[in-house]
Amino acid sequence: MRLALYTGIILAGGYAGLTPALAADPTGDWRVADGVANIRVAQCNGSMWGAVSWEKRPGGRDENNPDVSKKNRPTLGMATLINMKKTAGAEQWEGQVYNAKDGQMYSATITPVGTDQLEIKGCVLGFLCGGETWTRVGPPIPLSTANAMAKATPKTTGAAPKAAPAAPAAAAAPKSAAAAKPGQKGAADPVGDICLLPEIAGFAH
Repeated sequence: MRLALYTGIILAGGYAGLTPALAADPTGDWRVADGVANIRVAQCNGSMWGAVSWEKRPGGRDENNPDVSKKNRPTLGMATLINMKKTAGAEQWEGQVYNAKDGQMYSATITPVGTDQLEIKGCVLGFLCGGETWTRVGPPIPLSTANAMAKATPKTTGAAPKAAPAAPAAAAAPKSAAAAKPGQKGAADPVGDICLLPEIAGFAH
């Protein structure tokens, strides 16, 4: 299944109060380099995943996807960083990223730089490499309930995912998409826990 990197996301303002302890944590909401979208990164099923969590211009479609059946799918909530695994001995994760601007899939790495930047580097067939730096706009994300359940010790089989709908109470939270807790959806955060998105949840099964 072709997935896509939606480069370009902006959220007005930044996220204050980040501490040095977050330096190696790639999870959270990130503003892409050209400022047109935010990518939410979370650990799902033992890997890092990213999905579009906010768009400067709502209603985007994956129109450059080479798969005709996906050209009309919404870019909001679309997976962008795919199944990224931790690199041994380094604060870096490797996997794939799809650039919705050109419809191409790339081998990629993500590397936290300090507390508030994330470097994304991608290459096609080992060359033609390029990258960009994203800026943090939301805090790190705790391990998802969906991820915990996928880890084999389900003490509450099936009950955890149903906790997400209780989120409407969070709709009154601050307007920033980064302010909503993972798994909660509301007017300010229509995406919620990205580990529960069909594209990501279905990948491990």
